[in-house]
Amino acid sequence: MAFDRITVSPEVCGGKACIRGLRFPVSRLLGLLAAGETPESILEAYPYLQREDITEALEYAATLAGAEVSALP
Repeated sequence: MAFDRITVSPEVCGGKACIRGLRFPVSRLLGLLAAGETPESILEAYPYLQREDITEALEYAATLAGAEVSALP
């Protein structure tokens, strides 16, 4: 699956996955949601984010959670 709104660049946030090249890591967005923030409250607090950013961050997390992990030796 391709993610148009998730970017990874060594020059931005140390290579962490970010929203649209902004210095806003996907992990921060997911942490806000996990802490009980609503999409509406996040969009109000961070007006440069868009609802599609939240949706794609959740899809990205679901994809990573479903990825196969190799067993430790």
